[in-house]
Amino acid sequence: MEFKDNIPIYLQIEQYLYRQIALGKMKAGEKIPSVRKLALELTVNVNTVQRALQEMNTQGILYTKRGEGNFVTEDTELLSKTKQSLINNELDEFVQNMEKLGVKKDKLVSTLTEYLKDSENHNE
Repeated sequence: MEFKDNIPIYLQIEQYLYRQIALGKMKAGEKIPSVRKLALELTVNVNTVQRALQEMNTQGILYTKRGEGNFVTEDTELLSKTKQSLINNELDEFVQNMEKLGVKKDKLVSTLTEYLKDSENHNE
């Protein structure tokens, strides 16, 4: 994973884990990899991973079973809200980028629709 310099690493780890959950790679009730394993995979300090997991525990996305590890919540409503939040963040970034390119908000839908039609034609 490549980290951005302008965002704390633990927040980027949280976002990574949220995406894994939203994509179904980590399912409700499933045990997530250990702190050490995540730290090795992401090539970061164990304390940084621990901080990210603590934040996610505080938010209720994860819960800890003593001696067993961290698990994804089984609260499907909370998971749905988290996924929607990720979608909204992506849309915010998309809209901001389009505005920087000079595409006005009232032209976003037609621009995206045209793009999707063109991409369908190229894929056929």
